[in-house]
Amino acid sequence: MKFLFDMPVSPELAKVVEEFGYKGVHAYTLGLDRASDENILDFARDRGYVVVTADLDFPRLLALSSQDGPGLILFRGGNYSEAEMQDLLRRVLRQVSTDVLMSSICVVDRKRIRITRLPIQRS
Repeated sequence: MKFLFDMPVSPELAKVVEEFGYKGVHAYTLGLDRASDENILDFARDRGYVVVTADLDFPRLLALSSQDGPGLILFRGGNYSEAEMQDLLRRVLRQVSTDVLMSSICVVDRKRIRITRLPIQRS
């Protein structure tokens, strides 16, 4: 599994996914530091990445797209230190299967992990 770290999160999070045997790359490294959120989602979807971010626009864009990916891990609930983000990401990787991560919005905060499967059905 591959992870794409958006601009609001540290590139150091790639080390966490590597601990679990996965690959991670930061948007900056790929020249996506000025890309729109839509372009980042398209890039991740086309190449099989799970996006890791603290940007609240991503879940809305995924919901509006009615697409089944890319998967998304969203840090919510405040400003986190780098160490806290690393711990939260480790918790997600221990508790959520790769199949679920690839096709869900996974919202994580200090207290819980919430999963919403994609695509999001509109009523």
